[in-house]
Amino acid sequence: MNLKKRSSSERGVAEHGWLHARFTFSFADYYDEDHNGFHSLIVMNNDVIEPGGGFATHPHDNAEIFTYVMSGSLEHKDSMGNGSIIQAGDLQYMSAGSGVRHSEFNPSDHEKTELYQIWMEPKERGGSPLYAEKKLGREAIVNELKLLFSPDGREGSTEIRQNAEFFFGQLNKGRDLELQPEALLPHLWIQVVTGKMQVEQTILEQADGLSIEEMDRKVEIRADENCSFFVFRLPGE
Repeated sequence: MNLKKRSSSERGVAEHGWLHARFTFSFADYYDEDHNGFHSLIVMNNDVIEPGGGFATHPHDNAEIFTYVMSGSLEHKDSMGNGSIIQAGDLQYMSAGSGVRHSEFNPSDHEKTELYQIWMEPKERGGSPLYAEKKLGREAIVNELKLLFSPDGREGSTEIRQNAEFFFGQLNKGRDLELQPEALLPHLWIQVVTGKMQVEQTILEQADGLSIEEMDRKVEIRADENCSFFVFRLPGE
């Protein structure tokens, strides 16, 4: 089992006036051969969008796209006919399938929007695009992991087109939880959204990531501060 930290301070940077972006993995004009995705997880972007700013209508295909709004709100419209405003603490899922077009804007005239946009490769190419939202709220999950997305839709999760699991957790300071190994999903990525915690002996702070290759024993997460985080379980090659 191998653990490797991806420090927030080492991420790629893009500044476009209305957009302040940080890239955990290679994306757009940022390329890092040592951080070119992690198995089927290929994008982990942490964006701040200025009031009124946003991404005009643009296409995607063959990508599982997750958007988590940390603060502010995000207005979404797409070629499937969906249109909504995603609030802080909630998630959006879009499977691009054979092709979809969408736009994303900060609808506020005074408040910034901060979000994560995360992409996975699908297990198969093509198919009709799909859309779903998860209304988590800020305090919905405390001191446990909640399965949000999975290949089979169990435990109330949303079914996705990849043999992977996406969890969200919040821990209060001093609390801990254990991750158990799973033979079919041996690789993990942990992304700290807010706060500070330890995984084994590795200290992780806001926006730090941690990869775990070939997890073969239980791993403990302990909160040094109140924290929120993502856990992705990913299949072997």
